Amino acid sequence: MLTTRVMPCLLLRNGALVKTIRFKDPGYVGDPTNAIKIYNEKEVDELVVLDITATVDGRRPSFAVIEMFVSECFMPVAYGGGLSRMEDVAEVFRLGIEKVVINSQAVKQPAFIRELSERFGAQAVMVSIDAKRKPEGGYEVWTNGGRTATGLDPRAFAEQMSAQGAGEIFLNSIDRDGTMEGYDLELLRLVTSAVDVPVIACGGAGKVADFGRAVKEGGAAAVAAGSMVVYFGRNRAVLINFPSKRELGKVLN
Repeated sequence: MLTTRVMPCLLLRNGALVKTIRFKDPGYVGDPTNAIKIYNEKEVDELVVLDITATVDGRRPSFAVIEMFVSECFMPVAYGGGLSRMEDVAEVFRLGIEKVVINSQAVKQPAFIRELSERFGAQAVMVSIDAKRKPEGGYEVWTNGGRTATGLDPRAFAEQMSAQGAGEIFLNSIDRDGTMEGYDLELLRLVTSAVDVPVIACGGAGKVADFGRAVKEGGAAAVAAGSMVVYFGRNRAVLINFPSKRELGKVLN
């Protein structure tokens, strides 16, 4: 039995499944329903679903799409995108989502995380931190789908979010997103060494061995993958896939 959670991270744009590279150029991958059915068969631990344009477009979550995901999925689903109102969070939980992923709103209104944690429980609140290397060194938190620089240090921001009641930190490297070059272990260590809550590594997974490095060298409590589980081969042919328990056990146990 695996002690580390491994989860696909699916990106939605106008209801379609897409994949980005460094948060840009979203390429069409297919119908998310097909992906869900395959991940059901593969018995994945958890699914992270992020609507990457909801906040940018100023939209509320697409509740019909969320309801479809929940009805099709056999595994727990974490959802993020356009969640800035308490009533919308309550609605996605009512639909069956087990965790919400809060990104831009956590920066705009840190107390929102405390309110969510107190109402729904810390275990249901995940704060997503999108971080990018600065030219002069160090890292910076970006929001609004990687469009807005905040001036915030990801380590300090993770500490703040943990103190506000976040149950998990979803740490995404903008520089590694979609590259399949491996996780940014320096960024991972920076954040995991600062907080006691679980940190989920995202951005850069290209092979199963990357999962092991994120956990053993970066201190991640769980790992997420995007391109690796929707593409196959150097030419990035679309192929929804997921490593076997045996493959994962070799690097995670």
